[in-house]
Amino acid sequence: MTTIRALRSARLRVVDEAAGAPRTLDDVYRLYCRYVATICLRISGRRAELEDLTQEVFAEAASSFDALREPEAVRGWLATIAVRVTRKRLFRLRLYAWIGLAPSAEYDEVADPSASPHDRALAATIYRALERLAPDDRIAFVLHHVEGETLESVARLSQCSITTAKRRIFRARAALQRRLSDDGR
Repeated sequence: MTTIRALRSARLRVVDEAAGAPRTLDDVYRLYCRYVATICLRISGRRAELEDLTQEVFAEAASSFDALREPEAVRGWLATIAVRVTRKRLFRLRLYAWIGLAPSAEYDEVADPSASPHDRALAATIYRALERLAPDDRIAFVLHHVEGETLESVARLSQCSITTAKRRIFRARAALQRRLSDDGR
């Protein structure tokens, strides 16, 4: 796998949204690595895999940079790649779980360390319930309800129609309500 150090040496020119000045991939990485990491963490819930996911996103971004038609849209483009990369990882983890090889997730670390103990425990419970969902439903739910994305944005990031995004969010919400109410009894 390509490392971030190798990616940084690539001299790709990008327009910074704020300054409008030409930038390198290194500058894009510095500007957006936390944003990409946040998306990956919120969808996957696995802090231990965060560095690998972030590197994979930027490796894919470097290899497909020519596909970017509007350099000022770097943030949205990276978000789409982050969703796609994390989706692949979720499907892989689901397969590993099916054959009994999935590593256990530590969802206690998903919430911000400054959150109250109650909020951290609640976030861990929700992510354990999310783990049982189909990856596409989980992604749509997290993007809409955790990240606060609009339906149009969820559809764009998930590369599906708005109707499909709505259906995924509805299925996820219904499944979570069932699972969380069953756990509360």
